[in-house]
Amino acid sequence: MFRDRKDAGRQLAAALTPYRQQPTVVYALPRGGVVPGAEVAQSLEAPLDLIVVRKIGHPESPEYAIGAIAEDGYTVMNSSEIGSVDKGWFDQAVSAEWNEAQRRRNVFVGSRNPVSVEGKIAIIVDDGLATGLTMEAAIHAIRKRHPRQIIVAVPVAARETANRIRSQVDKLVVLVIPDGFFGAIGSFYRNFDQVSDEEVVAIMNSVASA
Repeated sequence: MFRDRKDAGRQLAAALTPYRQQPTVVYALPRGGVVPGAEVAQSLEAPLDLIVVRKIGHPESPEYAIGAIAEDGYTVMNSSEIGSVDKGWFDQAVSAEWNEAQRRRNVFVGSRNPVSVEGKIAIIVDDGLATGLTMEAAIHAIRKRHPRQIIVAVPVAARETANRIRSQVDKLVVLVIPDGFFGAIGSFYRNFDQVSDEEVVAIMNSVASA
């Protein structure tokens, strides 16, 4: 049980200490990953950037992800669920979420250029992995930027998802992988209040001015 996202980020940072002296860029998935991502970046003395990914929720249960799209347009889908939804609806949902990803990138960092990660270590941080679809989209988007290594770092993950993500990256750092039914990421935090756009903007502005 983590106290909050800051606590989880500090614990993640401790697990990532070996990367402190290496050329590294920390990427956070907004909004929930930005608070722990900032803690990791500060501890490692590494730049912090965002990789904006949007979940595509099931039409009858929006919180349940059946796909995800990254800011570069790359889409990941749950093949076992896609057949049960209308293709026209899904295509519209993909387009809407891609537009939202572009809007959020502009809101969160404005016209600032992405941090170059070519030849460096990319550490992708989120507050947890449930289905892992948004993380898969983020991994693909970062891989196109040619980092030397890709590391995914999260406080908590479902076991099946952790195994799948581990096979896609150079290293997966997870503090807690519970046995049995996973449930919601928030159940592993005492305080799991939603992170606001304003909080993300404040964090990214403080990083830019540091």
